[in-house]
Order: sequence, then C-alpha cells, then structure tokens
Amino acid sequence: MVGGNPLAKIDYLNMHNKILSGKEFSTNILSDISIQVAKCKRPPCLAVILVGVNAASMVYVNNKKNACKKVGITSIASELPETTTETELLDIINNLNKDENVDGILVQLPLPEHLNSKLIIDNIAPLKDVDGFHRYNMGSLALNDPLICPCTPHGVMYMLDKLNLTYHGLNAVIIGMSNIVGRPMALELINRGTTVTMCNSKTRNLPGITARADLVVVGVGRPKMVKANWIKPGAIVIDIGMNRLDDGKLCGDVDFDEVLPVASHITPVPGGVGLMTIAMLMQNTLHCYKLNTADLAFERE
Repeated sequence: MVGGNPLAKIDYLNMHNKILSGKEFSTNILSDISIQVAKCKRPPCLAVILVGVNAASMVYVNNKKNACKKVGITSIASELPETTTETELLDIINNLNKDENVDGILVQLPLPEHLNSKLIIDNIAPLKDVDGFHRYNMGSLALNDPLICPCTPHGVMYMLDKLNLTYHGLNAVIIGMSNIVGRPMALELINRGTTVTMCNSKTRNLPGITARADLVVVGVGRPKMVKANWIKPGAIVIDIGMNRLDDGKLCGDVDFDEVLPVASHITPVPGGVGLMTIAMLMQNTLHCYKLNTADLAFERE
C-alpha cells in the first residue's frame, strides 16, 4: 500500500487488532461524558417516549436508561399504549418541548403504523432532537454545518477517526439508504471529502461495486449478506446490521468470520456500532444541555 492510497496510514496488525471494539471506544466516551456531567449546574435530562410493546425497542430503551444512569444523566420515560393517537403523542412532545428541565427528547422508532413518524419527529424542538432526525438537523448536516448529528453514523465516524484516515481520495460504498443510517452516513463521509457510492440490497452487481471500495458500510438487515469476495483486501468494513438468527444468536449483515481475514479493520456484531450509538446518544444529550441552558461551565459550541 504505497503512493496515494488513502489507507496507507493504517498499520496492518494481527487478527485481534483488526476488530474495532465498540465496547472499548464507548467506555472511553462515557467516561469523558461523566466528567463533563459532573460540571453541570443540574444533571442533563433525556426524555424517552416508547409507544406500544416492541421487544427490540424495549431492550434499546432499557440500554439507554442504563447508559444515562452510568454517566449521571437523568432519564424519564413515557411508555404509551399501542392505541395512542397522534394528537396525544404530539401533546406529550409539546409539553416536553416547553419543559426547561428537559434537554433531549427521543421517540423510539419504529412507531405503530397508524402514527406518522415524520410528523412526530418534526414536532420535536430541533435543539432537543437528540437523535438528529429532525429535518432542520438533517438539513444542517447536508449543508456541512451540523448542529446535532444522528447517533449511529456519528459513532461510526468516531471509530474511523481513530484510524487516522485520509478521507480525501477514500472510496466508500454504503449499502442501505435509510434516513436513520445510510443517508446521514453518506453525508458524514461526503463532508470529510470521501467519494461515496450509495447502494441498496437490489443494486446490480453489488459484490463487484463493493469489491472496489476502501470502506464498506452495511446496514440493510440481511444476515451475513456480505461475503469475503465482496471485499477488497485491506478494506475497512463497518457492519451496522443487527439480526437475530433462528438459534437466538445475533449477527450482522456481514459474514464476520469470512470477512475478518480479508479486511484491515472490521466491527463485530454484537459489540460494535450498537454500543457507539448509545454512547453518541449520551453525547448528544449533553450537547443539547449545553445548547439549551446558560451553564457558564461550558462554552457554547
């Protein structure tokens, strides 16, 4: 790997050190947040709204509560029945928007089918939108002037930054075009000067396209879809997928065991990007606290 190769800065280490540990990175982030929270005039507060009974969503909400407790952030939860109407949900959001002691608001997705997710998200105050999904925050990211960034892509960028990449000249392929992951992930990389190709699970010659990439980011919800022959030797592979197999085990969208020997770095599932998402949510909650208060212990960002 010589000349202008954007991966030239990476040290190709042993197999263990190829794995980008979300646990290690997130532990460091949460430790730093704890120190900052201790300086706050009051604990930052995150309000989480869960509508209906969804096993996966309940696990995510509990993980967020535990992370809040770990760093000293106050967590309040509204667990609403499946039959909650849009008017009822919007009233709750409006009250949280007005509450000066609430810094961040998160509506757990997916919502029941009778609720308009875009409408609900757009009624969260942009400066309390800890998920970064409000059209104001997504638009700011698109204009390369981000205020609050979506948690998962921002967590991926944190991991990539630790590799000291040269983003200009880097060829990235993103598989998955969701508003939660794929689109903001592309914007994050474009803002750094990366050349980005967006794909989905039905893209023609998808293995051939990914095999030319220096960086592959996958989030489509298809267990072990990406195989070793999809990956250029020495490429970085970021797996955002989370799938439960028939035997109850979790796996990503990448066939980890196959791809590990080929990639220079790879994220595991579990233990990879998911932990970073939670850490970035805590970071965004602290950031919203700074934006919404006149706490002189912090400079406005």
